[in-house]
Amino acid sequence: MSATQPTGSSIPIEVKPFEDLETTAQGDQRAWVNLKSLDTLWFNTGTLCNLTCANCYIESSPKNDALVYITADEVVAFLDEIETLELPTQEIGLTGGEPFMNPQILPIIDAIASRGYRCLVLTNAMRPMMKCAEGLNTLNQAHPGLITLRISIDHFDPAMHEEERGARSWKPTILGMEWLSKNGFQIDVAGRTRWGEDEATLRAGYAALFDQHSIDINAHDPAKLVLFPEMDENAPVPEITTQCWSILGVNPDDVMCASSRMVVKRKGDERLSVMACTLLAYDQRFNLGHTLKEALGSVHLAHPHCAKFCVLGGGSCSA
Repeated sequence: MSATQPTGSSIPIEVKPFEDLETTAQGDQRAWVNLKSLDTLWFNTGTLCNLTCANCYIESSPKNDALVYITADEVVAFLDEIETLELPTQEIGLTGGEPFMNPQILPIIDAIASRGYRCLVLTNAMRPMMKCAEGLNTLNQAHPGLITLRISIDHFDPAMHEEERGARSWKPTILGMEWLSKNGFQIDVAGRTRWGEDEATLRAGYAALFDQHSIDINAHDPAKLVLFPEMDENAPVPEITTQCWSILGVNPDDVMCASSRMVVKRKGDERLSVMACTLLAYDQRFNLGHTLKEALGSVHLAHPHCAKFCVLGGGSCSA
């Protein structure tokens, strides 16, 4: 938005990038995305985590309970709404924090898979998951093909992984991944691009890691090894205008908020909220309401993550 000034004043008011929901700092119309189809519904199971990562977009840690544990009954209520609204949702995603720290994680997974939805669980595959190993194995056998675990391995080099996740975080994750593989789970891996290698180098490095540990993951399949662009909301990034779609050759239907929403439970709130995106759990401008029906509208791309991760980076949390 161009600088404006109040009546009777000569002092311009500076509008910062991403500040106005519908207009950029330069005065152009901000791009928006319509919900094409709610293919994936995410639940943040709680921001508590067994790790404190260096660059966690949601600042999860053993102390951060800004988003509290969601319950199985609360998940079921949204699954009921999906069916009431006859939405075409096929996949339910569970993120955190570390989902396996939620004491109701197994009933939640069971509720999802019992309805026939694909269930994608994001995990570091460490001790919280392994404490649930017996029950998780039972669920995987009861719902074959419906449960996928996406393991966070930030780099194929242990030192770089631990640079992000902390000392002694590598071995437990590898052991967890090996256990999942040996027990016939569907698994894929989420990596990061923060160290600047090209994609071919990264995929070759992960392929060697998977071969070393006899893990059946095709590192050259973008759906099995998801490489996420970095997110730093303080780094300079261009705002996305309506003209950018044609300039960049990007279809707004391919952006994550065209096909997904995320449910969160804020500490102290009586009701759950539906957010536009998995990446924007705290920004109330992206709180679309308390029900899926309220959250089926369009989303203006008024956050740096919208630009860097989704539009320019081509990132998506869904399978």
